Amino acid sequence: MQTSENPVTSAESAAKQFLGFDPNNPPDPTLIDSCVHCGFCLSTCPSYRVIGKETDSPRGRIYLMDGVNEGEIPLSPATVQHFDSCLGCLACVTTCPSGVQYDKLIAATRPQIERNHSRPLPEKLLRQLIFSVFPYPDRMRVLLRPLGLYQKSGLQKLVRSLGFLKQISPQIAAMESVLPNISAGAFQDTIPALIPAQGQKRYRVGMILGCVQRLFNPAVNDATVRVLTANGCEIVVPQLQGCCGALSHHQGQEEQTKTFARQMIDAFADSNVDAILINASGCGHTLKEYAHILQDDPDYYEKAQEFVSKVKDVQEFLAAVGLTVKLSPLQDKPLVMVYQDACHMLHGQKISIQPRQLLKQIPGVQLREPIDAALCCGSAGVYNILHPDVAEELGRQKVENLTNTGAQLIASANIGCFVQISKHLQLQGKTVPVLHPMQLLDYSIQGIELQTESNNMLIG
Repeated sequence: MQTSENPVTSAESAAKQFLGFDPNNPPDPTLIDSCVHCGFCLSTCPSYRVIGKETDSPRGRIYLMDGVNEGEIPLSPATVQHFDSCLGCLACVTTCPSGVQYDKLIAATRPQIERNHSRPLPEKLLRQLIFSVFPYPDRMRVLLRPLGLYQKSGLQKLVRSLGFLKQISPQIAAMESVLPNISAGAFQDTIPALIPAQGQKRYRVGMILGCVQRLFNPAVNDATVRVLTANGCEIVVPQLQGCCGALSHHQGQEEQTKTFARQMIDAFADSNVDAILINASGCGHTLKEYAHILQDDPDYYEKAQEFVSKVKDVQEFLAAVGLTVKLSPLQDKPLVMVYQDACHMLHGQKISIQPRQLLKQIPGVQLREPIDAALCCGSAGVYNILHPDVAEELGRQKVENLTNTGAQLIASANIGCFVQISKHLQLQGKTVPVLHPMQLLDYSIQGIELQTESNNMLIG
């Protein structure tokens, strides 16, 4: 009697399907084994705190990674949802007493999921939309004009009041809910290729414009240019630079990330700069990971190492080289301010003191610290779109913690955090402004005062 298939081949096929991870850089078993399952990570993990399941914690995910590696747990939808619930905030890396490199483990797992797991069609289409549009400013600008009309016509207010988008798709509703007001500056890049320093030139620096920030909050880049030039920096801005790859990297889009990394390295290849500066923390963390991202690329690995050696967050750079220009008070009485630590700044780049040092140099500034300062706000790249329920709770908590300090103003150095916090301030009926530290330094340098009228702070 003949069988329809070779039993050995069938068994091998089943084993491969069950194993889930392919041989291309799976999570390192050595790093997995370094976890002693002590549980210190649980209290700092935002997804665990909201969802409350062990499998939605770093410790639980490491257990799942080990099981998939060993062929004991399939890379099934049930398993993948626990990896997807991770915000990638890296708070567990900061907290872990054993030094477990969870950042490397989750970064290795995400591309495996994208290669070996078939997502439902609606989810697949949404992800294709995000990664085909968001990292490309010119493509985004095509959408901005109808979106601007949608806002100004009053249609946005009507759509939000009816609430039907959430019934159609929670993810589409979440995407619409974080849409900031579209300004005229979003439609074109106005920063030239070379901006001279004011006064004596101290440094020649490169500047990365970002993709989402240059469209949705272009004032930050303009302020950054003014602050740098006022402090003796000549700025080089390669006009062909694109996305740094952060959005792609955080969601396991491996080949797209590598393409963006190579393009960014090439854009700055002949710039002859002392430092390459970035003013968005999520981008900064990925830029500093280029050598790891391109570790298997013989043509770009050394170039990536050289590039990474020059990358600095703009606050990190200015705190190191020092401010040379005079700073003026932002109002005629003490200004109570709270600085919001973006996860990829605090946990990824280990930068927390430098921004505070800069802000405290502004006369009259009083900094307050919120409770749970290290807890993610829920933005996490596109997490607040893909997982709106968890992101909503985290955003609510973050805004409550920030405003409970009694601060008149929130300083935030990441575009995703800015959008998420602004949304939840509005939902809670609070009018506390959210500004980038570079904007605050810029106002201080220019002598622009922040004036308070009826408890609302205005730029005057």
